[in-house]
Amino acid sequence: MTTHQAKGPFDVKIVPFKSDGIDAAFSAMTLDKQFHGALEATSKGTMLAFGSPAKGSGGYVAIELVDGTLDGRKGTFVLQHNATMDHGTAAMNIIVVPGSGTGELTGIAGKLSIDVAAGGKHSYTFDYTLPAAQ
Repeated sequence: MTTHQAKGPFDVKIVPFKSDGIDAAFSAMTLDKQFHGALEATSKGTMLAFGSPAKGSGGYVAIELVDGTLDGRKGTFVLQHNATMDHGTAAMNIIVVPGSGTGELTGIAGKLSIDVAAGGKHSYTFDYTLPAAQ
């Protein structure tokens, strides 16, 4: 299979929600994204984070359902996030959950990276593979 690359900006809205029974150092949030560029899609997800911005270290996990069109192919897939911040240095792993693709995105696999530029502008680079079009 050939690896393809999609790039573009995205907008994200993060809304905290009350997470009863979890230590105050944890935070829970909903994710609402709008991807642009080669991936024209929306996503909804949930994120759980731990850490202190004052210390510059922490981590988060998240899962989100992406629904839209990727390079002209329509469907959905799920992204799984696992990320840490170690004294200001970020390490992020965002992958397509195996078997999560639907529609014309059935069989998708890949890894997405996020860049946050000055001023909070977000962009993505998505390296992915898909089975040959039917």
